Amino acid sequence: MVTKSNKKYTSALGRRKSAVARLKLFTGKEVSMVNGKTLEAYFPTTHTFVGKPFIETKTIGKYYFEAKIIGGGKEGQREALTLAIARALKKIDIDFNLVLRQAGLLTVDSRVRERRMIGTGGKARRQKQSPKR
Repeated sequence: MVTKSNKKYTSALGRRKSAVARLKLFTGKEVSMVNGKTLEAYFPTTHTFVGKPFIETKTIGKYYFEAKIIGGGKEGQREALTLAIARALKKIDIDFNLVLRQAGLLTVDSRVRERRMIGTGGKARRQKQSPKR
């Protein structure tokens, strides 16, 4: 645990596509912040819920976090944040490892956008049209 201004926190990093989430997990009941905004303001639609690691480990309301997320779109940022929360909880209590692993929250989804190849006409897998005759 690292201390900063008399607050102890656990830091973790989560990545997904081109999004990187740096997280500080604190003990207590306060509002979770993402890039200086509340969690509900930053992610107004809840397609995939960020707090799933808290539900799986039964620690809802025991922790709050401050996160800095750069790069990617909203969905990639949300998944990077979920991974960072799961990694931070694992650092706090090693017993959470099995629960989080079985829920698939510690598995890194390493898929990234395929780069554009030369001569493909603008897209990664598109081929140029061949002449008929």
